[in-house]
Amino acid sequence: MSALNLGISQGLFHYLLHSIETTPFYTLLGIKLRALGEGYAELELVASEQHCNPLGVVHGGIYMTLADAAMGNAIRSLGIKGMTVDCSTAFISAVQFGETLLGKGQILRAGKNMLFARAQIFGGERLLADSKATFFSTGRIEFE
Repeated sequence: MSALNLGISQGLFHYLLHSIETTPFYTLLGIKLRALGEGYAELELVASEQHCNPLGVVHGGIYMTLADAAMGNAIRSLGIKGMTVDCSTAFISAVQFGETLLGKGQILRAGKNMLFARAQIFGGERLLADSKATFFSTGRIEFE
């Protein structure tokens, strides 16, 4: 499935798509872009046995990483570079490996220097985690 552009400029969309596809950490975990819109991002990964904790379920750090990536790319969809300042995640449900996890990130408020975002992680229709984070703007993305 190819990633969907939900209304941002084609130049920014292709820049972010290439960035996500070539980020070593995302590649290591198997994170892929599903959709980008203005202030919105969806990323997914197929949970494998390597993503599991000693209890045999997907590690909470995978949920947090996917949430941070979804929120961070929602910010980047606005053409803004941002760094995570604070993040809180509520773990709601566990999932076994083999399931596709979907992270949906959105901007709640974008100020001059501080941005506030939320992400939810789903396994199918089931909500697995809910995250909120604060980001600091470090400037504009130069992509053309």
